Amino acid sequence: MDIAELLRRLPKQGLQQLFLNYNNLTGSLPPLIGEFSSLTSLWIQHNHLSGDIPVAIRKLINLEELWLSSNNLQGIITEDHFTNMSSLQHLWISDNSLTLRVENTWNTPFRLISAGFSSCVLGPQFPAWLSSQPINTLDISNTSINDYIPDEFWTATLSTISVLDLSRNQLVGRLPTYFGSLRVSSLDISSNQLVGPIPKLPNNLYYLDLSENNISGKLPSDIGAPMLGTLLLFNNSISGTIPCSLLQLQQLKFLDLSENLLNETLPNCLHGSEASTIQLLNLNSNNLSGTFPLFLQSCKQLKFLDLAYNKFSGSIPSWIGEISSDLSFLRLRSNMFSGGIPIQITRMKGLQYLDLACNNFTGNIPLSLGNLEAMAHTPNNNSALFSVTNTGFVGVFLYRPVRTDSLLVVTKGQQLEFASGIAYMVSIDLSCNSLTGQIPEEVGLLIALRNLNLSWNHLSSRIPSSIGGLLALESFDLSHNELSGEIPNSLSDLTSLVSLNLSYNDLTGQIPSGNQLRTLENQASSYIGNPGLCGPPLPNNCSATDTAPSGPEEKEVSLYLGMGIGCVMGLWIVFIALLFKRKWRIICFSFTDHMYDWVYVQVAVNWATMTRKTCQNRDQN
Repeated sequence: MDIAELLRRLPKQGLQQLFLNYNNLTGSLPPLIGEFSSLTSLWIQHNHLSGDIPVAIRKLINLEELWLSSNNLQGIITEDHFTNMSSLQHLWISDNSLTLRVENTWNTPFRLISAGFSSCVLGPQFPAWLSSQPINTLDISNTSINDYIPDEFWTATLSTISVLDLSRNQLVGRLPTYFGSLRVSSLDISSNQLVGPIPKLPNNLYYLDLSENNISGKLPSDIGAPMLGTLLLFNNSISGTIPCSLLQLQQLKFLDLSENLLNETLPNCLHGSEASTIQLLNLNSNNLSGTFPLFLQSCKQLKFLDLAYNKFSGSIPSWIGEISSDLSFLRLRSNMFSGGIPIQITRMKGLQYLDLACNNFTGNIPLSLGNLEAMAHTPNNNSALFSVTNTGFVGVFLYRPVRTDSLLVVTKGQQLEFASGIAYMVSIDLSCNSLTGQIPEEVGLLIALRNLNLSWNHLSSRIPSSIGGLLALESFDLSHNELSGEIPNSLSDLTSLVSLNLSYNDLTGQIPSGNQLRTLENQASSYIGNPGLCGPPLPNNCSATDTAPSGPEEKEVSLYLGMGIGCVMGLWIVFIALLFKRKWRIICFSFTDHMYDWVYVQVAVNWATMTRKTCQNRDQN
């Protein structure tokens, strides 16, 4: 419905609150809106309004709340739009294409308690007029600000602001030394250009996102923030290690320090009955060293653990299976772990993503792999790898541990991107190790698997036919092993397969055919390095001896053929012996003459007897 048509039907006098969110309203906001002089609340969020905001809106002198977020509004907003709006306390115009063009020293007629300008244009200067507002919740993310955060803003909001989002701008400078004195509880300054160290954190803080900046130095030994629940510092230049004061926080659930320069061993701060509340720990892409972190033994609520791309070494302790029954995501790739894969890993009933690639693991793949229950059934909405935390105002803060809606999975020498369903990605990657033995048949029980990568090991024996039961499998890589035998025909049952690599093994026989296998890209490259393979898509055709396994009739023919060849060979041996042994020839010929005489006499006698009986019978008749 057109917004102008709707407004014409409404009474202009006495109407105080108008809530029109999520109504698919279209058209432009008409100047008629200014005639609703009694309005105190106007909510028209999440519609399809276009055009600009009329200056007539300033006639709403009693308006306290103006919510126009998530439309297609555009144009310029000036001081004239707010001339008489002295009662305004909540102003939200986020997610539009609006430009707020006011003086930096604007003396506002209103006193805002909350405001949202996300994805509008406020910059390039920091809007200093905000310092005069007793603001509690403020979202000025992605507003084209390229400036310092003025001290006046920090000091003015020191005791008032609770939720603040300054993310996705070009903010420069350092966090103030009195940062710990702020009363802010939720703060997002991610994706900017802040530098310098992190000071002690505010006491009331429960959410902090400083990711994707240029922050450096070590974390403070006394981190502060006893109520902190989420700390996101990924993609900075932080060095040193994680202080015990951080790991011992009683409410910490999400900790992401990935893509930094952490270069020491991790402390063992948690002892005995001291339990951690951490659910997500992401430390990938640092230079951390030492053995598998001991403090993880106390992380009984852990769901997501990523230690990839570090320098951890030693074996994986057997207590890993006792960390948490809820652990869904375990990534240890590209470290220096050694020894066998502990069987206790297969006791993690909730594990959906297992990546141990590019280490020094040896021994066999555990036969109990089929015990990974979460991989043995299709995930649903209640079994996502990780959950979303919403802190502060709805729609302002959103944290996803992988930070995108896609997941890069290493396979076939490339990185394949699974563009959707990241929260339900089910994967096993044991590639680039020194594993031996055979692929367990039990892997066929993991019917929810979408990626299976066992490449670059020393696996031998045959490919188990149970692989055909992995109907959800999209990527399958067994390349660079020592697998032998024929490719099981069940492989053609993998109707979801988009990437297959069986290259550089000792596989033989005819390549199975199937509609899905014929749709794969670079089909021939999936089988190279196996001289014994034949048939499409390879250029070499299969001969009679290269075809699929023989049936019962073919085996019977082969048996008779072998017997015949054996008889002929035996006769030739006898003939050659007679040719060169005179004594044997005399004995053989004497035996032949004797047998000839005996046979002749027997035939003659029997013939005479039969003739006589025939004549007697004829005479009697």
